[in-house]
Amino acid sequence: MKTLNSLKSRVPMKFGKLIYLIGLLVLIGSCNGKTANQSLTNEDHSLHQPSEESPKPSKSPKKMAMEIVDGNHIHIDYSSPSVRGRQIFGGLVAYGEVWATGAHKATWIQFDKPVTIGDQTIPAGKYGLFTIPGEKEWTVIINQVWDMHLADDYDASKDVLRFTCTPETLETTVESLTYQVEKIASQTTQISISWDKTKIKFDVKNS
Repeated sequence: MKTLNSLKSRVPMKFGKLIYLIGLLVLIGSCNGKTANQSLTNEDHSLHQPSEESPKPSKSPKKMAMEIVDGNHIHIDYSSPSVRGRQIFGGLVAYGEVWATGAHKATWIQFDKPVTIGDQTIPAGKYGLFTIPGEKEWTVIINQVWDMHLADDYDASKDVLRFTCTPETLETTVESLTYQVEKIASQTTQISISWDKTKIKFDVKNS
């Protein structure tokens, strides 16, 4: 009888230890699973991080100038470089050479209706706007081709109009190349180009 009672008393103790061990293993497995899931989550989040830095703003941002004069929309599209302490005319921009009058691509000008510059009429359309800077005189060029890199493909045989104007010397520096299109009369627009301490301007009349 003592042997039987002793056996009965030992069985629950062993069974309890077994349950305790099973529970401990389940708990350890649960912790490991949680750690693995956390690692996976962290790895997934890392995939959303940008692989490259955001592009820096352009030093010659794209800009536009426009005006509507009696239903004629005159629009100029250009990229605007800055002085940044450099010598501009006679330095960065050479005298006596065709200049895109902007950065990156040729500047273009569009007229919704025919216009007259000087004594010549220009049909409605989009044109390349080039200049030849000079110390005492600038040449302004309206060309048939408006879509090109700078003045790389400029062809004088496709000029629609050439005319000259006298540059003004400004008292203060215009840091960024700036075009302005301003209505000055019921049928007349004045276009000006200013950069550094130089400015040119010319009139455009509705035909």
